Amino acid sequence: MEKLTLLIDFLFTHKLLLTLLIIVLISATKRLIIYKVRGDVSFLSDTQRKWISRTKNGTFTLLVILLFMLWQTEINKFALSVTAIAIAIVVASKEIILCFTGSIQRASSRSFVIGDWIEVGSLCGEVIEHNLMATVIQEIDLHHGQYHYTGKTATFPNSTFFTYPVKNLNFMKRYVYHNFTITVPKFVNLYPLFPSLTVQIEQHCEDFHEVAKRYNSIIEKHAGVDLPGSEPHIHISSGATGEQHVHIMIFCPTERASHLEQSIREDFMLAYEKEFAC
Repeated sequence: MEKLTLLIDFLFTHKLLLTLLIIVLISATKRLIIYKVRGDVSFLSDTQRKWISRTKNGTFTLLVILLFMLWQTEINKFALSVTAIAIAIVVASKEIILCFTGSIQRASSRSFVIGDWIEVGSLCGEVIEHNLMATVIQEIDLHHGQYHYTGKTATFPNSTFFTYPVKNLNFMKRYVYHNFTITVPKFVNLYPLFPSLTVQIEQHCEDFHEVAKRYNSIIEKHAGVDLPGSEPHIHISSGATGEQHVHIMIFCPTERASHLEQSIREDFMLAYEKEFAC
């Protein structure tokens, strides 16, 4: 018992050594927990990512609290000594403060959680980690209508949430309103092609039509707005030089959007060639 007391007194006397021991112990505990959560799987589930993020955030918070309690006396003395330069410290740490407040803003508004698809500025991706300072996403190619992972990991500071709006695209993980355009250089009457093209689109979507209809209703109830619907939509606009743009929108499973687009483009081109062949 006396040896234990002597050891504790020694550690509190040599705070740098105690600080190092605390950091090593908490880091080892974090690594062990993450190893147990990760297991031997190749791909992490949303639940695993959430627990890994919670472990990292929890151990970091615990480390900060313990170190603050250990060095509280020294911190108080230091705080009194830097009163004259407090304004300079605030200015220098503005970005850090914005990151902390951005994290608080995200948590209070519940704008997204791990596993959600989000768009922040020009970045689109699935959230795989977030902490007090930054958010990490796996980039997804949404701007080109492909909806697949690019293999790039993007990390941006939480201060970004005060600069750009956060768009939650989570419902797009299963079904998506897929829009694409077909440009016709000649100014001809394309409307006679649309009835048969609509039938062909409905045939392509026949196997998932009922599921899409139900999922569309769920999204409408959740959002509280009247969405376009699960049926295909076709309309035309004209370009500055006389060309026509055929805009087509379908509500389909996200992973099949690109394939369905190619099939519909092929149907349109065959119909156009048959109708307006010279």
